[in-house]
Amino acid sequence: MDTIEQLKLAKSASRKLSKSSYKDRNEALDLISKELIFSKERILAENKKDIELGKKNNLSSALLDRLSLNEKRLSGMSGSIEKVIAQPDPTGKIIKTWKHPLGMNIQQISVPLGVICVIYEARPNVTTDAVSLALKSGNAVVLRGSQHATYSNKAIVDAIHRGLSKSKLSSDVVQFISAKEREESIKILEAVNYVDLIIPRGGEDLKNFVLKYSKIPVIGAGGGTCHLYIDDSAKEKETLDIAINAKTQRPGVCNAIETILVHKDIASQVLPKLEVSLKLKNVEILGCDKTQKIITNVKLATEEDWYKEYLDLKVSVKVVDSIEEAIEHINKYGTKHSESIVTHDTSHAKQFQEEVDAACVYVNASTRFTDGEEFGFGAEIGISTQKLHARGPIALEQLVTYKYLINGEGQIRS
Repeated sequence: MDTIEQLKLAKSASRKLSKSSYKDRNEALDLISKELIFSKERILAENKKDIELGKKNNLSSALLDRLSLNEKRLSGMSGSIEKVIAQPDPTGKIIKTWKHPLGMNIQQISVPLGVICVIYEARPNVTTDAVSLALKSGNAVVLRGSQHATYSNKAIVDAIHRGLSKSKLSSDVVQFISAKEREESIKILEAVNYVDLIIPRGGEDLKNFVLKYSKIPVIGAGGGTCHLYIDDSAKEKETLDIAINAKTQRPGVCNAIETILVHKDIASQVLPKLEVSLKLKNVEILGCDKTQKIITNVKLATEEDWYKEYLDLKVSVKVVDSIEEAIEHINKYGTKHSESIVTHDTSHAKQFQEEVDAACVYVNASTRFTDGEEFGFGAEIGISTQKLHARGPIALEQLVTYKYLINGEGQIRS
């Protein structure tokens, strides 16, 4: 089907969906969740096709990991939908109510946005996260997935449509754009009459592409060039545990760290042990000239490296003279995603959280917790690295807007 025709279907379906009941939306999501498990063999078989193509196209091991599905991950996707079902209805909430001096009653209430388009890379689980959050919040959703996950996404969407066909909601509320041409994405980004919000979920290149061409409002769920700063008061075990988790637990995701900054006063003690721990996890280390003087077999990091989101088993390391230098580095090279400090100096912890410009700023914890489910939101469509109208995990509350309802008795303005 033509892309514009699909957008028209989504727009028409969104109007009916906005009037649907909380119960009907939850029942539809439950049917989708069950259909995912029922269809697991087909979904996993189709996912294998994407993996095989990914290997032929020399995708990194980290990107292949993001692309891969197994029974546990599929069960987790179904479980995330059930968690969204358990969340309260974000629509129809009375945010505020008051009386006009002339007696009119004014209410501010939450309402769906309309049609949300999610343009995303690699990860098939984004398909179910986007659908569950969109439908729960009364929005139709247009899915534009990566070519790397075409087979997986198509199989998942087929399961979603089978679930919807058994519900009281129209299957038109979920549209999957399968055309591969770049021009199809541009068509969507210019379709101001049919789409109300664009959410890119992927690296900075994807976000910049969307921002360049979109005539529709965008929430920038961009890449994560995330940092860990090891302060001079940091404790060794805590430092190593956090650094290894933040870099290696899943290196191909946006909340994994890409740069480690180390205070000069503890660099000679920390860096050799950090090197051993990272090398055991097969992490390639690039470092500044000061780092190279402390640990061996480290390539010199370039200016370009400080900006990079590796999404791989690579990390850049820099020795800094002070917390002020660390904060300055993060604010210059970071993508305003997730940043962390390891410290036992409460004034430094406060300074870091106040001065670092990012959606999520941690003290003595891994950046890997920047996640809608970890924050108790059930799921997320992405992590917003901008400041309007959402910041951090994009979940149910970020997918509604509001309007004012004014009831009078013949009042006119003088």
